[in-house]
Amino acid sequence: MFKKSNGTSGNYYQDEIPPDRGTNHSPAKFLKRLGGAGIGMVFVVLAVIAALNSTYTINEQEQAVLVTLGQARSVTTPGLHFKIPFIQDVIKVDTTIQGFSIGYDDEYNHSMEEESLMITSDYNFVNVDFFVEYRYSDPVKAVYASSEPVAILKNICQSCIRTVIGSYPVDEVLTTGKNEIQANIKEMIMAKLEKQDLGVQLVNITIQDSEPPTIEVMEAFKAVETAKQGKETALNNANKYRNEKLPEAEANADAIVKSAEAEKTQRINEATAQVARFNAMYEEYIKNPEITKERMFFEAMEEVLPELKVIIESPTGDVQTFYPIESFATINPGSEATTESAN
Repeated sequence: MFKKSNGTSGNYYQDEIPPDRGTNHSPAKFLKRLGGAGIGMVFVVLAVIAALNSTYTINEQEQAVLVTLGQARSVTTPGLHFKIPFIQDVIKVDTTIQGFSIGYDDEYNHSMEEESLMITSDYNFVNVDFFVEYRYSDPVKAVYASSEPVAILKNICQSCIRTVIGSYPVDEVLTTGKNEIQANIKEMIMAKLEKQDLGVQLVNITIQDSEPPTIEVMEAFKAVETAKQGKETALNNANKYRNEKLPEAEANADAIVKSAEAEKTQRINEATAQVARFNAMYEEYIKNPEITKERMFFEAMEEVLPELKVIIESPTGDVQTFYPIESFATINPGSEATTESAN
């Protein structure tokens, strides 16, 4: 482990102090000159350092890893905690939601084409920027599973992003399919993180911006987006008109149906009454067919010829009957003279 020193006499090693070399540098002589008071001061200083290193505090948005002789365990309870000085060590982990960009440099405010430039399923190029939000879910795994868990997370995100973007046409990437693409990418990243078991949890991943790499293509896709928005506006107006007119038409249809049902009920009642009337007349007809026939004849003639007067004489010629029967007060003098002249 060590090498002997060359050019000097003796059997001591390079890292050792040769005995009796320098009259004032011997440890024993130094402690002897220091005396008991100096040794006490040394112990006091060591005690103060030990006391200061025996406590640690965890904030609300932190967790800690307590390492005891190489064995680690997580400490998640906020507040003041104790540890054994010089034997136990504490590594704090920030558990708040953190994030980073993919395809965009936040510091210099410009796009990074080596990350953002991707190819779609229909062999078109697009620039897509993402923002990834994550948090440490297990402090022990976050500290010991990998030396750079965030870098691994970023590589996983870039791989999943390119895989999903490559399965969609350029039109959906730039316009209508963003929500679906984000959901698929998030699901794929979470599955890979579960296999890696890094102690890092994906909170969310969102598309910040997506655009074609050239100005001409960008303008064309903006025109497509404008046309689609116009289509949606027309559909919304049509649905609004339908929602306004449909209740009115349904109300009119309901009124027509109710009117028809009322007329149906009325006609059924009239027909039922006519049937009952006919049955009653038929019962009377069975009792006295001849009389009923005559009565029906006279009623029919009265209805057809309302001015007709019927005179019925008895076989002896004495009794006369008028139909319809008129009041004697309404007989005019001309009719009396006619009756006397007839006698």
